[in-house]
Amino acid sequence: MWEAAYHIAFPIIGLHSHKIEDIDTLVRLTLGEARFGVNHWQLSKEKHLYYKFKPYMPRSIINILKKLNSYKVKDDYGLTWPIEDRYVRFHWEVIRQLMIISNQQSLRFRHFWPEGQKFALVLTHDIETATGQDFVRVVADLEEKLGFRSSFNFVPDSYPLDYQLMKDLRKRGFEIGVHGLKHDGKLYLSKEGFLERAMKINGFLKEFEAVGFRSPLMHRNPDWMQVLEIEYDLSFFDTDPYEPINGGSMSIWPFTIGKFTELPYTLAQDSTLGIVLGETTAELWLKKLNFIEENFGMALVNTHPDYLKDEKILSIYSDFLLAVKEKGNYWHALPYQTARWWRKRATMPLDKNSNDFRFGVVALENDRILIK
Repeated sequence: MWEAAYHIAFPIIGLHSHKIEDIDTLVRLTLGEARFGVNHWQLSKEKHLYYKFKPYMPRSIINILKKLNSYKVKDDYGLTWPIEDRYVRFHWEVIRQLMIISNQQSLRFRHFWPEGQKFALVLTHDIETATGQDFVRVVADLEEKLGFRSSFNFVPDSYPLDYQLMKDLRKRGFEIGVHGLKHDGKLYLSKEGFLERAMKINGFLKEFEAVGFRSPLMHRNPDWMQVLEIEYDLSFFDTDPYEPINGGSMSIWPFTIGKFTELPYTLAQDSTLGIVLGETTAELWLKKLNFIEENFGMALVNTHPDYLKDEKILSIYSDFLLAVKEKGNYWHALPYQTARWWRKRATMPLDKNSNDFRFGVVALENDRILIK
């Protein structure tokens, strides 16, 4: 029955130029981003040149170049933005078809998040420079005041690390992660170079007592990344046309890549929101958040202390946190907690029920799926 339901729902994904014969093929094309071609993980010559000279550019010039590059973003990059709903609709359609085929009016399911909450909220930060590192305490104070905690990802070999800051953050309930080795766009230039840097990254993971990683600039190669000694990664996203390697996994939920759990960011980055698009409110984030809540997804946002130093961007972030706090209905967790929950949820017996592992009901009413 599952296979029949899959085949009926496949067209929703819209990959008409690809032959989808089974669910494994669909996973490779969506979560694995194979639909973008075999060279998807490789940077163009122009981008290689840009990263060669980027270390010598002031941030003001970098921001101007980001804006200029945004004008070149194609509307037909393959996905919609900021909301890409096809992968989500595919899953609900599979359930609907399964119920029709099996002549069931309702099915029991394990809730996506602890205590049956509507969505997960995960806050992350990448610290690109020493200036950003100096602003971390301001960001942490803001979050702590509102009852939130987050992860701060440090670049080990780009600026003098403030180990006392890391110690203080951990003591206050924040998480420490690793953000590449250098913030220079060269991590994936060659496999040999990547493996050399990966050895050093693994060393810093141990030194920081960290279990999570995010690649600088969202460069990524899922096959190469298997050598990283991590529980989870944060380098992928559901949809984003503004990244150097654009595209996306289409997923608003965590998923597995080889040996680690992927936590894709599902809300636009602060630099995209405040610098590239010139937004002055959190409206874009909150609109996407409503979609995520409706579909029991994970709202994972990535901001940067380097950009949050801008009062306008910090105000957007603060307003977002206040709006989320008022909304409620969320499970707020650190990245490592989210990854461990997702793995645990996948392996729990179906008869297991507790405060964390609650069950709900999917009902078919008037040919529509309803969650009760």
